[in-house]
Amino acid sequence: MTSPTGLFALAPWQLLLYLTVAIVAPALCRRLGRAALIVLALLPAATTVWAAALLPSVMAGGALTSSTRWVPAIDLAIDLRMDALAMALTLIIAFIGMLVLLYSARYFPPDDDGLGKYSGSLVAFAGAMLGLVWADNLILLVIFWELTGILSYLLIAHRAGKKSSRMAASQALMVTTGGGLVMLVGAVMLGTLAGTFTISQILANPPQGPLITTSVVLLIVGGISKSAIVPFQFWLPGAMAAPTPASAYLHAATMVKAGIYLFLRLGPAFAVLGIWQPLLVTLGGATMLFGAVIALRQRDLKLLLAYGTVSQLGLMTLLIGSGNPDALLGGLAMLIAHATFKAPLFFTVGIIDTSTGTRDLTKLSGLGRKAPLLAVLATLAAVSMAGIPPMLGFAAKEAGYAGLLDGGTWGLVAVTAMAVGSAITVAYSARFIWGAFAAKSGVPAADPAPTSALMVGPAAVMVAIGLVLGLFPGLLEPLLQSYAQTAGPTHDDAMALWHGWSLPLALSAAGWLVGAGLFAGQRAWERRRERIARPGVEPGVAYRVAIKGVDSIADGVTTATQRGSLPVSLGAILMVLVLFPGSMLLTSGVGPADVEVLGQPATLVICVVILAVAAATLRARKALPAVLMVGGVGYSVAVLFIIRGAPDLALTQILVETITLVAALLVLTRLPDDVLFAKHRGNGFRAVIAVSAGALMTMLALIIPGARVAEPVSAGLAGPAVEFGGGYNIVNVILVDVRAWDTYGELTVLIAAATGVASMIFLVRRTGRAPRRPTPEVQAGRPHEPSPWLATNWMPRRSLLLEVVTRMIFHVIVVFSVYVLFVGHDEPGGGFAAGLIVGLALALRYIAGGAYELGEAAPWDPGILMGIGLFIASATAIYGVIAGGAALESTILKATVPLLGDLKFVTSSIFDIGVYFIVIGLVLDVLRAMGAELDRQGMLERGDPPVGARDREGAR
Repeated sequence: MTSPTGLFALAPWQLLLYLTVAIVAPALCRRLGRAALIVLALLPAATTVWAAALLPSVMAGGALTSSTRWVPAIDLAIDLRMDALAMALTLIIAFIGMLVLLYSARYFPPDDDGLGKYSGSLVAFAGAMLGLVWADNLILLVIFWELTGILSYLLIAHRAGKKSSRMAASQALMVTTGGGLVMLVGAVMLGTLAGTFTISQILANPPQGPLITTSVVLLIVGGISKSAIVPFQFWLPGAMAAPTPASAYLHAATMVKAGIYLFLRLGPAFAVLGIWQPLLVTLGGATMLFGAVIALRQRDLKLLLAYGTVSQLGLMTLLIGSGNPDALLGGLAMLIAHATFKAPLFFTVGIIDTSTGTRDLTKLSGLGRKAPLLAVLATLAAVSMAGIPPMLGFAAKEAGYAGLLDGGTWGLVAVTAMAVGSAITVAYSARFIWGAFAAKSGVPAADPAPTSALMVGPAAVMVAIGLVLGLFPGLLEPLLQSYAQTAGPTHDDAMALWHGWSLPLALSAAGWLVGAGLFAGQRAWERRRERIARPGVEPGVAYRVAIKGVDSIADGVTTATQRGSLPVSLGAILMVLVLFPGSMLLTSGVGPADVEVLGQPATLVICVVILAVAAATLRARKALPAVLMVGGVGYSVAVLFIIRGAPDLALTQILVETITLVAALLVLTRLPDDVLFAKHRGNGFRAVIAVSAGALMTMLALIIPGARVAEPVSAGLAGPAVEFGGGYNIVNVILVDVRAWDTYGELTVLIAAATGVASMIFLVRRTGRAPRRPTPEVQAGRPHEPSPWLATNWMPRRSLLLEVVTRMIFHVIVVFSVYVLFVGHDEPGGGFAAGLIVGLALALRYIAGGAYELGEAAPWDPGILMGIGLFIASATAIYGVIAGGAALESTILKATVPLLGDLKFVTSSIFDIGVYFIVIGLVLDVLRAMGAELDRQGMLERGDPPVGARDREGAR
């Protein structure tokens, strides 16, 4: 099939649209309240209409494809593909996502303060699931796989104030992420062995061999962890801590269906592997029986449905594990049927909970008379869950039985497990209806509050779909056959309401009778004991015991190895460095080659200076001189860079050394002057480690250049830097163009580290301007008049010269930083250096005027600055894709302007602007945490009012 173009094309922008809407969703909720959810439902509604328009073409055996270059250097592209299987999941994800948003618009109270986070997470989750089922690249599949795990964590932990919600979310994240890591290993193995990471190509020509079996098993491990298959079944019931609409979405359409989708995707190609049937049939059968038995013992209606989902996921795995085309067809039919009955059942539980205040079936009585429409809808959905005609669940189960009966020995094992599990399913389906709607003796009749049509309507729509498709299951036949026939020939008319008198029908009828008997027997047993059975063991006990054990081991190892001493930790690292690489170097027999002993005479002079300053540092007995001399070593190294023709490195070294020196001095203001030189035993041992590490690094520096056998990469960069990167500064072009992904990753890590370190030191919120009125110190007779040179200065010790110099050069430095920022593509400079220059200007302003002056110079939140920088860098990556190239690929813009002449602008300079903001935010964070907060503590120790008091005084 030829992929359509325009709005009907399958393209990454559709996924980006979900991300964009998710970002603006919180603001929309603040503006419109619950009505924003109705507006947000338009996006999945549009996706549903779009997919439905393409459904006839896909059912005919076609597929939509899209490929966008992402990281060409490693042949990574955003490959998307929608065939029959992906189409079925797309319609489920989008349509039920729309209904969940509409339902949520009345489920949550108007004053719910978490509505913005919930709506954004839900929309992003829908986009991630669509990306997962559309992905035609193994690595891209894993990326979306992990995104769904993170977003499901946010949905489960919606009520963050409850410990149970946080623990359930953490448990789900740990289990599914662990499985995802195993899956990543399998994906890399499979793609490497197959010679391509394109899923459609791998499935069209599946590779063979023992390592292929290993890689497929690793992928299956990821799938069973995501779909709560034994032994990972425990996390799913715990996830019921999520709001009920989110639970409906996770169970009926998204999260837990991801693993089933993976099995369905791999089945046509890899069901022939010897491990496929035994593994999936065993795990699926065990899961089906376990979930069904535990569901039959639940009192909480939501938990009953949760364990029911576990059981039905086991049934789908059982069908797919059988591996033949008819069983695969039955597995996909069961997935669709499950969506049509599980969503309305969860919607029903949400209505019952919000209208009566309870989900405990022992406290509900007579609700069927008070809410007859809801009772009818729930009964029809439960009938479908039990596999009783005329609902879709019956037709899907019949197709599953027919497929298993043609599955050989393992098919017979699967039929047995399915028959037993189906009977128990009938029992807990009846228990759900009885518990929710029946009148119970001795229990007060329920008095439900009125329910909005926006909550009943979605349930009615899904039940109606299940009924129509149950009466006319042939409507699904083309879609199911289009998928199943990729595994081989199938039987015609697999989906039908009546196949005549057959063994599948007999098995279904036996299940109805046995299930009804089980329910009746359970009710009789409970009446005799006058109590409702409770589950014997809470879910996840083994997980919690394992996590507690791991925590204990980690605490022991940390206590033994991390003594809280920087010299000890650094010494251990250096010892390992000396012992292992050092011993290998000594035994290798490799020595220096082509060593230039002297070189330029100035180099020798600088080396002597470095050695002298280093030796003087060892002799220092005060912290301040020692820190200054360490800075002197760094500045001397910068001079070496200049002599060797590396002005970019020299500029960066000088700026970093200066910022580091300022930070160290800020810390020393709160420490004793001799804190760095307290007497310790073992200094001789430390000296041996230091000399050995220095000698090793010296030898490596001498040997490694002579050991090179290939031409340096830098030799071929001069031309491409100009031609493709549009710049003559090769270092900067490498950072923002050639290896921009490395820089982007480093920026992300830098922001995370800066936020974490600053948070561990202090939490400082001083971002506003300084007060204009005299402070209590002035009123108390300690006059510290404002400086005429600075915006404010309440420092007890003032330097008039420093104030004048700061006033004169601060703005000049900031303007100079902008110059350094924009010339960095052709001259020494760039975003990193320019950001450090602004940081030095802010440090100067702080040193001259203190915390208030810093607040006046930069009244911004450092986190917002870093966030803006990361957003700009991300936008640059997206622009490269939109422009038809790869992410972060540069575009060179040239124009001739009157008077100014020929001008050039490279879009990677925008990426550099993002770096600029991030570095400014980082330095500001350091100054706030290590400077302004230390000043505040000093004022408290002196008895001065804290900064907050001054702020309030200024406000008055």
